[in-house]
Amino acid sequence: MSVRPAPVFAPLTPRALVLAVLAMGAVVLLSNVLVQYPINDWLTWGAFSYPVAFLVSNLINRRFGPGPARRVAWIGFLVAVLLSIWVATPRIAIASCSAFIVAQLLDITVFDRLRRGSWWRAPMVATTCSATVDTTIFWSIAFAGSTLPWVSWAAGDLAVKLAIGVCLLAPFRALLWKMAPLRAAS
Repeated sequence: MSVRPAPVFAPLTPRALVLAVLAMGAVVLLSNVLVQYPINDWLTWGAFSYPVAFLVSNLINRRFGPGPARRVAWIGFLVAVLLSIWVATPRIAIASCSAFIVAQLLDITVFDRLRRGSWWRAPMVATTCSATVDTTIFWSIAFAGSTLPWVSWAAGDLAVKLAIGVCLLAPFRALLWKMAPLRAAS
């Protein structure tokens, strides 16, 4: 059995950290506003923006490794808390922040464990797992007990997140040449 060398990651630059945190903050801000606007009884507008957070996390994880990806998630979490308190109801803010950090940390862990497989496997499985957890946590905290059709919104939200997750494989693949980890020295 051959042993593969451990991946070598680029150092997380201050610029990359700021860009990643700003991207995470923008996604959470936009999603927390959009989730308050239903399209129908099955979907809100927030389902379309949030999957980009998983793309950002997966790209950071691929290039810089799981440690820096977790740092981006935690700083993004702090940004999300501040922004959510400002733009959303308290219940949505609590639900969003809780779902965000749990889902992001799960996404990073699953992606890291699967990184050596086919290029699409790590982002697809990680996004599927974390989107499912995110949806469950968010919708059950944000709307459980309300008279709104939150269960059908959660189902529609998850379906859209998974579909967008598949669509985001294309930009993930396109950016791999630039974001791929450095090769280990032989």
